[in-house]
Amino acid sequence: MARTWDADTSATLTRRLGKSLKELGGSDDSDDCPDIWELSNGDIAVVGRDVTASYAGRLPDGLRVAAGERLVVIPRSVLVSAKPDIPDA
Repeated sequence: MARTWDADTSATLTRRLGKSLKELGGSDDSDDCPDIWELSNGDIAVVGRDVTASYAGRLPDGLRVAAGERLVVIPRSVLVSAKPDIPDA
């Protein structure tokens, strides 16, 4: 069955939304790099910790993680810092 939406991997990363975790004081430059980026086609890319396996048996009704998808977690501060950069519509 064809998906109604799929990631366009030809889209480029165009701008960070919000601040990096380092700018927010939550990273020591090692491997902590949660981030949110807008792509050239308007879609959003999120870098976070892959917690798919940890949540697999306890997803709420209506939430599914399909093959080829991952459940990622980012720090609240990263999302909050991106709020001004996210359009209302």
